[in-house]
Amino acid sequence: MTSTAPAAREPAAAPALRPVPFRGGGFTTRRMRYVSPLVFALVIGLWEAGSRTGIISSIALPAPSEAFNAFMDLARTGMLWTHAGASLYRLSLGWTFGTLAGVLAGLAIGLFSVARAGFSPIVSALFPIPKIALLPLFIVWFGIGEGSKVATIFFGTFFPTVIATYGGVDNVDRNLIRMGQSFGLSWLSIVRKIIVPGALPAILSGFRISASLGIVLLVAAEMIGAQYGIGAYILMAGAIFATDQLIAGVAMLSILGLSISWLIGRAERHFLSWRT
Repeated sequence: MTSTAPAAREPAAAPALRPVPFRGGGFTTRRMRYVSPLVFALVIGLWEAGSRTGIISSIALPAPSEAFNAFMDLARTGMLWTHAGASLYRLSLGWTFGTLAGVLAGLAIGLFSVARAGFSPIVSALFPIPKIALLPLFIVWFGIGEGSKVATIFFGTFFPTVIATYGGVDNVDRNLIRMGQSFGLSWLSIVRKIIVPGALPAILSGFRISASLGIVLLVAAEMIGAQYGIGAYILMAGAIFATDQLIAGVAMLSILGLSISWLIGRAERHFLSWRT
């Protein structure tokens, strides 16, 4: 009796391999330089078209062309540089000293337990107070001139910088610090080479927030007892219902904010190139 062996099964075909794209860059963003100008031009174009067709009332919101003409008149008379120069002087003084003091205080709170225990509650208590509410007190202390306005911007930019700085210090990877200690690095070297670079992204983000708050406080301070400045110009335009001049003043603030944001972005690309 003969027996037949079962037929050998054919091996299953291996699934087709699909190449996996390289993803080592993480969620890094791509620079798209032409998107924001196109969006801005689209918004301005729709605004202009709505004003010319009557959909948008020229009394409530003038056309961009009217605001541009008011801006050019301001430049021709030379008052543009007078108002912008006064605002830049106040903002640069208040923001520079406020952020510098904020970084130093934030590093002290993040690095020293005594400073954290003593100053952290004070920062938490004073930060929620609207700094413009302290302007009358600053006028009593520093006078009606530049001192009170610079002090308002100083205090307004100091506290968010402190919080961003010591928050960045707290978020530095402790394993990196332990590694530096195991290699025998000094305390100052660890702070300079590990803690400060690790906290720098949070510090620069705090700069963006403090700069925005500084511009807001600048306008509010200039609306009280200032003859020149963007805030004083906007207050004057609103008092006489010159909406085209008012929009021109708001555009000056937007240009100022965009310029500061661009400078901070350049600083981020320079100091944070190690993240790429």
